[in-house]
Amino acid sequence: MAKLFLLRHLKSQWNDDDRFAGWTDGPIAKKESIKAIELAEKVFVNNIDVVYTSPLFRNQDTVARIFEAIDIKYPFFIHLDGGKMQRWGNYTDISENDVPAYVSEALNERYYGKLQGLNKKQVAEKYGEPMVHGWRRSYNFSPPGGESEKDVFKRTVPFFKKYIEKDSKLGKNILVVASHNSLRAVVKYIENISDEDIINLELPFGGLSEYEFDGKKYTKISIA
Repeated sequence: MAKLFLLRHLKSQWNDDDRFAGWTDGPIAKKESIKAIELAEKVFVNNIDVVYTSPLFRNQDTVARIFEAIDIKYPFFIHLDGGKMQRWGNYTDISENDVPAYVSEALNERYYGKLQGLNKKQVAEKYGEPMVHGWRRSYNFSPPGGESEKDVFKRTVPFFKKYIEKDSKLGKNILVVASHNSLRAVVKYIENISDEDIINLELPFGGLSEYEFDGKKYTKISIA
């Protein structure tokens, strides 16, 4: 059966500083190099046919680092946004050592609006922990000027159905490297998690979830 791997990016420097990263870009924290090797050893036991990720640097850098750890195949980044939705067949210079890595903003982290760049602890002290937890994890509430998880679901899941689920039906093994809330939206969809229960779902940095696809549905095999 086809396999689907969902990987939350390695911890970025802003994550390490406990700041709201959202759509901002920043480097992966220095201490994450060993984690990249560990992830590569888990993922590449399988043959990965295609990768999906977002243009956020921490996501693409995670892809690059885990491929670098195996040093056998390499990601070939192909951007799907901006009216340039070209598929693998349009690229004549992809070799057998290249794996297509499709990039789209649909897999971006939740946009945190006015909270982006702020320290999470300080924001919680100002607005209260329950309010901030709702902004970060609930389905319907959004931070000031930002997106709710419902908004993320509306942009992420249609993309997932159009591209990723379609590739699953073709029998491809897929690696999705994305951010916390875009992955939470995907998990909500494939595991049929309710709007109320999604608040309890947490995915750690570098957390890897494995699913098998039988042609109709995804079944979780493991999580690490």
